[in-house]
Amino acid sequence: MTWTTFHHRGDVLRTVIRAADARRDGVLPMDVTGVRETFGDELTLLGALQLRWHTRLSGHLERALLDRPTDPEQAAIDAWQATADDLPGTRLVLDHHRAEPLDEEMASAMAISAAKEQILIAAMAGRAGARTEDTLATGLELEERARRTHRPAATRPAPRGLLGRVKARLAA
Repeated sequence: MTWTTFHHRGDVLRTVIRAADARRDGVLPMDVTGVRETFGDELTLLGALQLRWHTRLSGHLERALLDRPTDPEQAAIDAWQATADDLPGTRLVLDHHRAEPLDEEMASAMAISAAKEQILIAAMAGRAGARTEDTLATGLELEERARRTHRPAATRPAPRGLLGRVKARLAA
């Protein structure tokens, strides 16, 4: 991949994310200019969105664990919710295609990515089990708790104090 191709791909992906955020209907924005030429098909675009989500979640996990080192479970929940605030349309697209994949290949890819995300959340929360199944169950539990208690950023009170405002600006 050339430098120009790399940047073009990033530009198209950012446009897709903005479209998903604006629409918030869970539909993969294949109609965005340049998507077919850049990504080719739904699965490739969905994979790029999943990677963007995972990367953002990982960053939020690291930051949240620095803020809450004594409560890693809440840090993991906070990180998932912060990522959902950053990428609301992307989360809806991923959820939609996890629930209603277009084919078996997409179903398999979404199941694998969901499992990896749940393992990451559980491990970062300090709750990785001896068996993968236990870690998956814990990660799913934490994800469900994050979803259940999530209040979108627009409905939260504004940060108070200088430190709260600085953190809010850094997160944006």
